[in-house]
Amino acid sequence: MSGQVFTVDRRVRFADCDAAGIVFFPRYFEMLNGVVEDWFAGPLEASFRELHVNREVSVPTAAVEARFMAPSRLEDDLTFSLTVNKLGGASCGLRHVIACDGQRRFEATQTIVYVGRSLKPEPWPDALRARIQPFLETQP
Repeated sequence: MSGQVFTVDRRVRFADCDAAGIVFFPRYFEMLNGVVEDWFAGPLEASFRELHVNREVSVPTAAVEARFMAPSRLEDDLTFSLTVNKLGGASCGLRHVIACDGQRRFEATQTIVYVGRSLKPEPWPDALRARIQPFLETQP
């Protein structure tokens, strides 16, 4: 795999955990949404405020598949990695890996779709597509 990798570090908070002291599984999906939001605001230069409020477009999740590999606990320092495994006309396939000290804890694939004011998929704007492209995984 090559292409740029977007990474975010985040510490597991008390609110992320269940009574057993491990990350409650739906919290991972909230964390992933935060990573996607950071990716858009950062290297893609299109914050969710810019997209949702100013442009009145959105990038909802159309599909997600997850694999839980090991538990994460309160105050674990997690590293979230995001790459693009497919870039379609209106869709974008994301690959997420969450690790702690080199141990994979969680993996997911997610499909987001660029949706216009009509609430229907539309092609990615050229400028946004150009900023997504460097994150596309390529085979060596």
